[in-house]
Parts: sequence; structure tokens; C-alpha cells
Amino acid sequence: MLISEIKRVIEQVSRDKGIERHVLVKALEEALKSAARKKYGPKIDIEVQYGEETGELEVFQFKEVAEVVEDPMLQISIEEGRTLDAECEVGDSLGTKMDTATFGRIAAQSAKQVIIQKLKDAEKDAVYTSFIERRGEIINGIVQRIDRGDIIVNLGQTEGVLPVREQVPKESYRRGDRIRAMIMEVLHESRGPQVVLSRTHPSFLITLFRTEVPEISEGIVSIMGASREPGVRAKIAVASSNSDIDPVGACVGMKGSRVQNVVQELRGEKIDIIPWHVDTAKFVCNSLAPAEISRVIIDEDNKSMEVIVPDEFLSIAIGKKGQNVRLASKLTGWHLDVKSESIYNQTMQSGYNSLMALPGVGISLADALYEKGYYSAEEIGKASVEDLLQIRGIDETLAGSLIEAAKTAAEQAALSETAENPPAGEPDEAAETVENPPAGESDEAREAEGEPADEA
Repeated sequence: MLISEIKRVIEQVSRDKGIERHVLVKALEEALKSAARKKYGPKIDIEVQYGEETGELEVFQFKEVAEVVEDPMLQISIEEGRTLDAECEVGDSLGTKMDTATFGRIAAQSAKQVIIQKLKDAEKDAVYTSFIERRGEIINGIVQRIDRGDIIVNLGQTEGVLPVREQVPKESYRRGDRIRAMIMEVLHESRGPQVVLSRTHPSFLITLFRTEVPEISEGIVSIMGASREPGVRAKIAVASSNSDIDPVGACVGMKGSRVQNVVQELRGEKIDIIPWHVDTAKFVCNSLAPAEISRVIIDEDNKSMEVIVPDEFLSIAIGKKGQNVRLASKLTGWHLDVKSESIYNQTMQSGYNSLMALPGVGISLADALYEKGYYSAEEIGKASVEDLLQIRGIDETLAGSLIEAAKTAAEQAALSETAENPPAGEPDEAAETVENPPAGESDEAREAEGEPADEA
């Protein structure tokens, strides 16, 4: 190959395949070394150099200057050496330029294989480097085939895979369809880089909004979090660094144009845009909208909240099959327990009554316990004497007796509950007799005893 051709080929392959020039040069150097060793044996000491300016590949063979030549492939006599370098001494290493045309057909074929393999490896590395830097980015592709439910997508440089677990339920694609997905992961495998795509990850929703809403890409509006049940419903929390810009309005857009573009891409998935708040309780209330919240009881230690809502808003707060409260819990990172006001008041009254039932507890002491966060006898049973001594009107003796009485009351309540609700597999005999009357007893006989007949 001519010198100009080598340089031209390197530049063209580098441009077309996206491979660095120095990688291609190294591949050519390795190929020539392989060819020389194929021709002259593995012991030969050679060096390959590429001239950047001239585009010439030169091969030099090095031999050690010796008084007595034992291996002609590795050594050269002092007399012969001084014909090349008059000042050489024994032990010096002299290099002579080799004619690559003498390598032969087999050596050339070997060099070709080395070049092909090096180019394949370099191309894989280039593709991996290209996609690893694009993680989290949305990419367009064309469905190439479906393999055991996984969708194989043609991304141009390589293939991507959209696994079943990352597909939105009820979405279907056929060969040739265009598809948008987020680059979730890039795996460096022996057969080449594998690009794993996703349409269900919350970051896919976030990136779609970043594409549609200029205020987000400019940094004025920030996305504080997102939660999804893919294909059904999603919640996204937004905040603004500029008090003049409404983050929710920016994401919704004029007549809902921006959010509708995202909804269309997600095939009709409903999206709730929630204003983020630095106060966690307020943020939780926002995330449960449109339900109204009466009060929130926070348990910092367990990172959970008891959310009390008016009776008429209970079903709205919980959502269909618990979806609304589940998404709000994922979005805020807190465990949420939603209760209606009537159930909450009933529970609180029952707890207050259990306090009043303890020996030595009157209305004033029950109120004092209530103020300190002891809402039932069960909570008194879990307290220590030192804790109860902090409450006015309680001494060490009374504290000990209250704790013992509370534990006894809790045990009796547990036994009573077990008696009312026997374990499965041990039905009450009387109930079984009523539910399963003796065979042969007719509807007429039961009517005669005053019981109604079964309806058809």
C-alpha cells in the first residue's frame, strides 16, 4: 500500500467509525509485528514506527553486537556492525530497516486478521464510550425485532434492548415502529456494548418534562422528585427559584400544551404536578391533592405520618386501589397512613377511655397524660417510670402501678380479642350449627320456625 493510501485510510476509518487515529495506528503497528513474527519466528526483536507527517510505516529489526554470533536472528558480528555504525561496540543494539514486502502472503493474511480484530475492538470501545456518556438521555430508535418479549431497538451505531420489565404495560410495538426511550444503563460485554433502555423509570418522565419546559432546562424551575405507576398515573414535584414564576403553571403550559405533550408520549398516563414545599407536612398535604387534610401527625423516628382527612375525602386521598397515597408516599419518601376523622376521633376517644379506666387516673391526670403524648393505656404500658415522672401529679409509686395496670389491661384486651376472633381452622360450634343446618331441613320447615326462606 502506498504511503498516501495508509494515511488516507486511517483518516477515513477514523471519521466513519468514530475511532481515534492513535488507536488505528497502534492496530497497524501490532499487525506488522505479528506479520514479522509469523515470517521470522517469535524471538525476532522488531519495532514499528508510524510517521505522522509522512504517513509511513517503518519496521526496524534490532540485533545485539557480539564477538561470536550464536543466533543470527538476534545477534550481529562486530565486523558487520561496524559497517552500519563505525562507533559500535560489543553489547550495543543496532537497528536495520526491514522490507515489509518480504513478509509473505501468510504473514500478510495474519496481519489482516489482527487489523480486523483490533478495529472491531476499537469500534466496540468507541460505541461504549459514546453511549456511557449519554446515560439518562432520551434516544429515538426503530424497533428491529422482538425477542422473548424484549424489544430490540436499532439506535444507528448499535442495538439497544428494552426489557419487558422496562416496558409500559399495555403498550405494544411492531417491527419498524419508531420508539423513544431513556438510556438507563450501558453494559460492556464481550459481544459488544449493550444499551439497556427504559420507558418506566421516573427519570424518563423527568427528562420528558426537561425537554418540554424551557424553564426547567434553564434552571429556573427544578424537579424535586417523581413517582410513577407506568401507564396509569404519575406524580412530579416542582419548585421555582424565581418567586415570579409559578412552577406548576410553567409545567402545565398554555392551555395544558406542555403537559399534554408528555401525556401523549406516555400513551395517556395521568400526571399530577405537585408544588414542592420545604415543610415536609405541607409537601405531603400537596402530594395528596385534591383531598383536603384536617391534620397531620408526624413520627420522625419511623419517618411516617398519620394523615387525617374529612370522611368525604377519604376515598379521594387513598385513590383507586390505594394508588394516590402509594404514589404520594413514594414521592415524599414518608410512610403515609390515611384515616378518616370519624375513625380517628373514635380511636382517640377509645384511648382516652382506656386511660380513665386505669386505677388512680382522674380527668385532670388523664388530660396531663394526653398533653404529654400518651393517648392510650397501651402507650402507658410501654413507658418507663422515668418518663412518667416528668408528668405533674405522678410520683414513683403511682408511675409503677400505672405501668403494671396498663400492661395487665393490654393483656386482657388481647385475650378478649382472641376469644372474639378465634384462629382459622377452629370455628365456633354454635355458629357452625346455625350456618350449616341439618341435611333434609326444608325452607318450609325454617319458615314455620320463623326464619326466612333462601332467596333465589
